[in-house]
Amino acid sequence: MAIRIDGPGRNTGVQGPATTRRGEGTGAAFTLPDGGAPAAQKGAVIGGPVGVQDIASLLALQALPTEADPRERKRRAVKRGNDLLDVLEGVKLDLLGGKVPVERLERLVDLLGRHQPSGDDGLDALVGEIELRARVELAKFGRYPS
Repeated sequence: MAIRIDGPGRNTGVQGPATTRRGEGTGAAFTLPDGGAPAAQKGAVIGGPVGVQDIASLLALQALPTEADPRERKRRAVKRGNDLLDVLEGVKLDLLGGKVPVERLERLVDLLGRHQPSGDDGLDALVGEIELRARVELAKFGRYPS
């Protein structure tokens, strides 16, 4: 089979085998050196495409963030800071309503326990200030997370 390339990035596809005329096939027949059996039939399994599970596994691995990726660490730090601010906003609204649910305080303690540096000093300082504010609010309720 032959592929015709017309220029950069352009290809017309695969052309089928050339047709021969009746009188042209009088030469010697082509044979493979190891007995005529194609290599694919000797050990390889000829079948359909790769299983869906294999591809799904590869895609899942590819989607996992690596711990060394600075963008991923920053994204996590920003998300954690925003989550802390959201819970603190909820605490403020609960105080105005008269009672803060224990679940909200436990969520704040849980978020404080997930500290991971982002590698960006400014971002880490900002998240640190949000953490300090969260610790102050927890201390008002007699909770002192480590």
